[in-house]
Amino acid sequence: MARKGREGTTQKDEVREERIIDEIVVDAYDEEERAIGWFTYLGDALGFPFNAKCVREMAVSPLKKGEALTVQGMADFEVCRHGMVVMIEWNKRSFGVPLEQLLPVEVDEDTLEAVMDWHYWKDQAYEF
Repeated sequence: MARKGREGTTQKDEVREERIIDEIVVDAYDEEERAIGWFTYLGDALGFPFNAKCVREMAVSPLKKGEALTVQGMADFEVCRHGMVVMIEWNKRSFGVPLEQLLPVEVDEDTLEAVMDWHYWKDQAYEF
């Protein structure tokens, strides 16, 4: 797994690391293959639609911390080449936001685990 210049912000989770390597980015030899692995994993694991709340504000999104919304699905792969983006319904509008900005609310275990896997990947400063 490629790392950005800074160290990760969360402690290593060996079980999660193993799952990511063995199930998500397995046999991925470049950035595009890692992006495809994540896109496929999340598309399969996330139980759309699901409710979520914004847990971090980001310059690329109008969401404020604490706002509630509904996640409708994954954005097209072309949008996800550099980070996982989900389509949301919010204030009677639909648009894409970075998945790391959201935390699922009252969802099944697979959805929660998949989102937390992505949060972990981002918090560890891994890149495609």
